[in-house]
Amino acid sequence: MLHRVDLTPMPLDSYQPLVGEDVITRLRALSDRLRGVRIVHINATPYGGGVSELLRSEVALLLGLGLQVDWQVIAGDTRFFEVTKGIHNALQGGRYTLAPEAKEIYLHNSAANAGRLDGNYDVYIVHDPQPAAIRHFQANARGRWIWRCHIDTSEPNPEVADFLTPFLEPYDAFIFTLESFVLPSLRRRRVRIIPPGIDPLSPKNIGLPADVCERIVTWHGVDRRRPLLLQVSRFDPWKDPLGVLRIYRAVREAVPGLQLALLGSMAHDDPEGWYLYEQIRADAGDDPDIHVGSNLTGISSVEVNAFQHCADVAIQKSIREGFGLVVSETLWKETPIVAGRTGGIALQVPAAADALLVDPLDEPGFIERVRYLLDHRDEARRLARRGKEHVRRRFLITRMIEDELTFICELLGR
Repeated sequence: MLHRVDLTPMPLDSYQPLVGEDVITRLRALSDRLRGVRIVHINATPYGGGVSELLRSEVALLLGLGLQVDWQVIAGDTRFFEVTKGIHNALQGGRYTLAPEAKEIYLHNSAANAGRLDGNYDVYIVHDPQPAAIRHFQANARGRWIWRCHIDTSEPNPEVADFLTPFLEPYDAFIFTLESFVLPSLRRRRVRIIPPGIDPLSPKNIGLPADVCERIVTWHGVDRRRPLLLQVSRFDPWKDPLGVLRIYRAVREAVPGLQLALLGSMAHDDPEGWYLYEQIRADAGDDPDIHVGSNLTGISSVEVNAFQHCADVAIQKSIREGFGLVVSETLWKETPIVAGRTGGIALQVPAAADALLVDPLDEPGFIERVRYLLDHRDEARRLARRGKEHVRRRFLITRMIEDELTFICELLGR
C-alpha cells in the first residue's frame, strides 16, 4: 500500500468571513453534485514544498465538504528521488542526461508504486513528474485520470520530455498553472488552467498577535531594533539563495545593521536540498546576522508565519517559478516583497504594485528595490496592502478548489 495521509476535516464555514457567503454557497453546490464520487490525490511527499502544503489544506477542506477524498504518497529510494529531481529540473529547461539506468530506476519504482496504489476511485489526480508514470502501469484502471503539473514545462529538455510524454498519453485531462506552462506535446489535449492559492487559516498564514511574532523571531536570534530581510523557499537552485546572500551583503553596505533570514523546507523527494543547505551555511560563514533554518532544523510553519509578519522586506529571487505560494503568503501579512518577474509570481502582484517585481537575473535591480523599500516604509506598506487585497480576490485556496471541482464535474458529466 502507498502511504495514506490522514487529515481532520476542516469546516468550510470558518472561511466565510474571509471569502464571503457566495463562495461558500458555490462550493457547497459543487460538492452536492459530486456526492458519492471517490477522489484520490497522489504525490511524492507528505511534507516540504508547495504541493504538500496545498494538499494538506485542500484535502481537509474537501473532507469538510463531505466528499470522499484520499491523499496517497508514493515510495522510493534515494536513487529514485535523485532521478525524479533531475527530471523535474529538466522539465523546467535544466540540463540533465537521462541515462538508461536512470530510466530503469524511474520505471521500476513507478511500476512498484502502481502496484501499491490502494482503492478504486472515480477520479485520480496525480501531481508532478515523480508519480506521473503510475497511470501507464494501471492500464486496466477505471475512472478519470488528471495530471496536475505545478512547474513551468514550456521549454523542457527535449530528451526528458520525449521520455515522459508516452507515460502521459493515457491521462484524460491535464491541469497547469499558466497557459504558457503547458508541455508542448500536450497543447492539443484537454487542459485546464488553475493557479493554486494559499490557505488563510493554515498555521503558516493565520493571523498572529504582534507580540507573539516578536517573541518568536527574537527567540531565533533576530534583533528587532534592526531591519530584517527574509526569503522563504525550498533550498533549491531555482530559488537562488546564494544570490540572496549577495544581495543582502550589497544592501547592508547602505543599510548598516541589516539582518537576513533564509528559511527553507526540506522535502522527502528532494535530496538536492541538503547539498544546497550546506552551501548556504558555508557561504554565510560566521556572520551572526544571517539566520538559516528549515522545517527539519526546528523551524515550524507558525515560526515562518511570524518571520513573514516581522520582516521589513521579503525577497523571492526565483530564476524559474511554477507559482511561488510564498509571494501570496507574504503579501497576505501585508509585508512588502521584491520578487522575480517569472512564472506564476507575476500573477500574484497587481498592476498597482508592479514596483515589487524585478527581472529575475537583475541583481542590481533587486538591490536597488530592496534599498528603496527599506528607505520608504510607508510606500512599502501601501504596496503590500494592495497586494493583500489582490490575493484575497484571486489567490485563496477556496477559489482553487472551486475551479478544480468545476473541472471534475465537467469530466464526469455532472
